[in-house]
Amino acid sequence: MGSTKAPTLAFAAGRGLFGVGLAVVPGKLASGWIPDDAGREQTQIVLRGLGARDIALAGGTVAAVLNDEDVRPWLISAMACDTADIVAAFVAGDSLPSRARWGTLALAGAAVAAGAALVAARS
Repeated sequence: MGSTKAPTLAFAAGRGLFGVGLAVVPGKLASGWIPDDAGREQTQIVLRGLGARDIALAGGTVAAVLNDEDVRPWLISAMACDTADIVAAFVAGDSLPSRARWGTLALAGAAVAAGAALVAARS
């Protein structure tokens, strides 16, 4: 577990910081992603929930690493959430700006790839 401890903690830190940003300043963080809706209170409620999800996943991952527990369930859960984000972005079709769809694919896709690499390294 030692060789993947640092990258797993870095992965969790990135997710956690993104989650804090969504929870604390959702409109600001999402303004480049969904510019027409980022300032709406209803949108910010959903963004804060998304942020809380990422904080929880990051916290569980960090706790598992620090307690020398199996971190794979946390990584797989994060990958499932990121995959759901990708699917949701593309199901939204043209109601979501093109840059939001492709940005979601890039960010969530990178997170899925990183999570898969970490899971594989621990298997």
